[in-house]
Amino acid sequence: MAEAAVHRPGLDAHGYMVREGSLAWVPHAFRPVVAAARERLTAAFGSRLSGAYLYGSVPRGTARVGRSDLDLLVALHGEPTTGDRDAVRALEERLDREFREVDGVGTLLYSRERLLSERERYDLGWFVSCLCTPLSGEDLATALPRYRPDSLLARQTNGDLAMLLPRWRERIAGADDTEEARRPLVRFMSRHLVRTGFTLVMPRWNGWTSDLTEMAEAFGAYYPRRAAGMRTAAILGREPTGDRVVLASYVDDLGPWLAEEYARVHGVKGPAPRVTDV
Repeated sequence: MAEAAVHRPGLDAHGYMVREGSLAWVPHAFRPVVAAARERLTAAFGSRLSGAYLYGSVPRGTARVGRSDLDLLVALHGEPTTGDRDAVRALEERLDREFREVDGVGTLLYSRERLLSERERYDLGWFVSCLCTPLSGEDLATALPRYRPDSLLARQTNGDLAMLLPRWRERIAGADDTEEARRPLVRFMSRHLVRTGFTLVMPRWNGWTSDLTEMAEAFGAYYPRRAAGMRTAAILGREPTGDRVVLASYVDDLGPWLAEEYARVHGVKGPAPRVTDV
């Protein structure tokens, strides 16, 4: 008997991925910092600002006061300059200092041209279209295709883990030998590995979620021998420790295994195919 179709979250009735956030879902406590970010980005970049976006827990409505950070993406007309990056860092520091509701502010800064480029269509383009919520300016999603949770998307978003692992080892080796210095590395690498594990199985699971626990559970259904390790990584992605043993396990065990399995299933990230090829 054929297996009954399961309607997964994150997709519309035709199987396309839907945008996961909304300004209407921003928790009340975070609305002043979001409004300040919109105003200050407009003032900082003026007519060079193509668009500003929110992503992460704040537009998904799951942010925790005093625990969650504010994630922003800025698209500019023209390539970002050193001055642009300095302006963004100053803006981040001010927002973080003035609004105790957020625990840090991070901003991704790209040119409009890059976000709409063919080579980024199934990576940054998908990210803007599906995971970013428009805050001000134009919405580049209108110039991008619709996306399905298929093997092409999996390969182009997270098919580069093998290339990242040497850099991770360098970051670990160069960090101060303290819990405080290692904690951000554990948080970042845990989240990256869980998301990579999820996109490995995403085409079979046939849906989308940004919830780390749900990602780990979806992965574990297909790789039960690795399920416990991925569940632990999901926990550490939210509540990180500074354990050096965890970091060593990521770059010596889970990471290499995941990179090899990813390449076997989806291939290695490469130049994006032409639109007519998909």
